[in-house]
Amino acid sequence: MAFDGVTIACIVKELQEKLAGSRIYKIAQPERDELLLTIKGGCGQVKLLMSADASLPLIYLTEKNKTSPMTAPNFCMLLRKHLQNARIISVTQPGLERIVRLELEHLNELGDVCRKYLLIELMGKHSNIIFCDDQDRIIDSIKHISGMVSSVREVLPGREYFIPRTQEKAELLTASRQEAEQTLSARSMHVYKAVYTGFTGISPCIAHEICYRAGVDSEKPTGTLSAEELSSVAGALLALAQDINDGCFWPNVVYENCQPAEYAAIRLTSYAEASVKPFANISELLEYYYAEKNAITRIRQRSVDLRRIVQTALERNIKKYDLQTKQLADTQKREKYRIYGELLNAYGYEAPEGAKSMEALNYYDNQMITIPLDPTLTAGENAKKYFEKYQKLKRTDEALTTLIKETAAEIGHLSSINMSLEIALKEEDLVQIKEELIESGYIRRKGGARREKITSSPFHYISSDGYHIYVGKNNYQNEELTFKFAVGNDWWFHAKGLPGSHVIVKSGGEELPDRVFEEAGRLAAHYSQARGQEKVEIDYTQKKNVKKPNGSKPGFVVYYTNYSLVIDSDISGLQLL
Repeated sequence: MAFDGVTIACIVKELQEKLAGSRIYKIAQPERDELLLTIKGGCGQVKLLMSADASLPLIYLTEKNKTSPMTAPNFCMLLRKHLQNARIISVTQPGLERIVRLELEHLNELGDVCRKYLLIELMGKHSNIIFCDDQDRIIDSIKHISGMVSSVREVLPGREYFIPRTQEKAELLTASRQEAEQTLSARSMHVYKAVYTGFTGISPCIAHEICYRAGVDSEKPTGTLSAEELSSVAGALLALAQDINDGCFWPNVVYENCQPAEYAAIRLTSYAEASVKPFANISELLEYYYAEKNAITRIRQRSVDLRRIVQTALERNIKKYDLQTKQLADTQKREKYRIYGELLNAYGYEAPEGAKSMEALNYYDNQMITIPLDPTLTAGENAKKYFEKYQKLKRTDEALTTLIKETAAEIGHLSSINMSLEIALKEEDLVQIKEELIESGYIRRKGGARREKITSSPFHYISSDGYHIYVGKNNYQNEELTFKFAVGNDWWFHAKGLPGSHVIVKSGGEELPDRVFEEAGRLAAHYSQARGQEKVEIDYTQKKNVKKPNGSKPGFVVYYTNYSLVIDSDISGLQLL
């Protein structure tokens, strides 16, 4: 998931093909560290987004517009002065550096043709957008870096622009096989680390891919590589360099647990084909990938308060459950007190007056037993005292047994709400969860506030055999799917003994193929607390066998006739509508 030199090379190829010869029509600065250039040319009108944000530096083509401030920042005004209607001569990348260089041609105030350069450096916290003249002298930059901030390079108007060389790395695009092997063998570390620390523009993700293509364990120390293995890794590196030089790219996103986990400009062959989604171009990939990641980040930020409420209540109930369980264990000695009382009633006349204990035969096990006595009380009074203790502990046991069931049910309910928060993908998914917390008494509804409109709906999948499968996103949806949507012969799936979604397969009265059961089982495993595990036990039965106990929590059901299967939680091959 790195914006590495290989990705930059793919972007530069796309920009060169689409933008060379085009003119800059509009320049905007929607955010403090961001530019949006509207460009017109042979490819029509496109927008080039550049971001030097420290946490998410980006550059890609987009069709979306962004709202700009009423008053343009100084850097934006400067670019408008020099580059309005400027022609893009070329888009290049120095080596495999994370730098994009736009060569621009425009007319100055006297009508003379001038060359300028706009460079975007995509280097994490060191990212910047720099405007230079034809002598590589900085005219201005979106971020000013003084000598007090960086001892390596100042980025200020009037300073000379150069690429800082802070690490000794080999240039992959020009390296020979011998140089590649020497670079790898000179580093005493894991092979994949030697790859990305030894060559410019290589990320850890690409380094692992290189090792996979070479057939070498990426965690293997370089010092233990055989000559054949070293040559194989070097060969995979040189093959990558040839693809980059030839412009052979294959933008793709890798999914794990239905979420985008990684992307690259080259085919990630180390991942299963079913988990890889290809894209027509790198701009489309980047816009899609970061939109997906931002959506996940945003939903987590929006659910922070709900998560905190659920987690606090869950921790409180778990502590209560542990305390109640301990107290219940203490009540188990009540039988001893009952036996003491019975034996005192039977043999108490033998106890000497003022005795602190007495020996008696326990007629339940024919063993002698020592009974502690209060010397200030008679044997009968001691027996009465023990019977009172017995009755008190018996009442405590009965009360605690009920309370423990209630607390366990509450823990299960809260765990299921926590699971609902984990699988929520949109803000509307949170509305129903919040409503459940309000009705459960964990959140107080604001005075006069109306119940929010529910627009969230269950996940809808199509099996490989064309059957419709529905997955509840929360307890209310689970209940609705099971008892209002499903009919008697539809099939119901759920992870055994774990918080998770109800999964309904619409059978249409037909006998389902085995593959449908497997796919529905995978969905039940994926949308449960066992997500990511390779073996999850799933219970499944027809809907007519599922019942809801009176007064139970939302989504809680019982069933006494069911089948079981053990399956993984990988749903990458299923189609979500």
